[in-house]
Amino acid sequence: MASILRKVATKTLLVYFSVLLFLVSSNMHYLVDGAPQVPCYFIFGDSLSDSGNNNWLLTLAKVNYRPYGIDFSQGPTGRFCNGRNLVDIIAELLGFEDYIPPFATATKYDITKGVNYASGAAGIRDESGRNQGMRISLNKQLINHQIIVKRLVALRGNNGSLVADYLNKCIYSVGMGSNDYINNYFMPKLYQTSRLYTPEQYADVLVQEYSQQLRTLYNSGARKIVIFGVGTIGSTPFEVAMCGSNGTLCVDNINNAVQLFNARLKLLVTDLNTNLTNAKFIYIDYYGIGLSGALSSPPGSINYTAPCCEVDSTTGLCTALKTPCQNRTQYAFWDAIHPTEISNVFIAARAYNSTSQTDVFPYDISHLAQM
Repeated sequence: MASILRKVATKTLLVYFSVLLFLVSSNMHYLVDGAPQVPCYFIFGDSLSDSGNNNWLLTLAKVNYRPYGIDFSQGPTGRFCNGRNLVDIIAELLGFEDYIPPFATATKYDITKGVNYASGAAGIRDESGRNQGMRISLNKQLINHQIIVKRLVALRGNNGSLVADYLNKCIYSVGMGSNDYINNYFMPKLYQTSRLYTPEQYADVLVQEYSQQLRTLYNSGARKIVIFGVGTIGSTPFEVAMCGSNGTLCVDNINNAVQLFNARLKLLVTDLNTNLTNAKFIYIDYYGIGLSGALSSPPGSINYTAPCCEVDSTTGLCTALKTPCQNRTQYAFWDAIHPTEISNVFIAARAYNSTSQTDVFPYDISHLAQM
């Protein structure tokens, strides 16, 4: 199994994390001086962005226990990471002093700076992730956002036009699709989608539904919207282990299906920007950024085939209270599915200030914030 892991990971992932060792070890958090660049930041997504919305749900997809949060200032909060997750770092880059609160615990005063609706195991399709238990699908996250919008209107003396103008200036990020594959399409014993659709057809179906959801978000007042593509989810230690003796072929099938989705998602961004007045959608190539980065790294300096923590083989999540690896800046994966903080720093930095024309489309988050 070890040789299969090495072979697959070498083919699908580049070792790019070492360039960030100094940033993480020196606790450099990219904080921006002065006021935030935008008045608020609203977050929709899955476990890559969840900051605690699943803590009170009956679900396997929650991590409000040690060793999660071992490197986070607030300890285990429900973030699927040892430290900050992707959107925490983006919030810092945007200049927010505090992390965006989860919908589950946000107070009426918190919401003026934004809300995080993300939920582990959530998908574009409502049924995605049901094998994990309760989760908050994108459709439900959009309903929760409507609740927040109504609260904001009430806080502004029921001045709807004032709130609409305020919301137009905020940034929204949406990162969905992973669970529609790993907790739906590639679980044929539990879901019918792989029997109903070819990978090409499924990508079309997903993007069609996603398009309607993004239009719903636009109709609620969102204008500056960041869309994250799906990463190389076939190459996570969990999926590689699940593929077993099928090895590279199995992993490639997952990653190839994801690339079909991402290609259509990028086209969708063009369509939405063309057809929706004042819309400013941007696409972040999570998959491509994850495969790029530093083209050279000392052999063996980064472990990208194994998780940092001891994991449950059925869920891929860290086993509670077990001591994780000590050299966490030298691991790409925290558990068998989710990236370490250093990985999140790398992705967020490139999404905010791209170093390659292929990182983003049509521009990065820093430019979106200025518009």
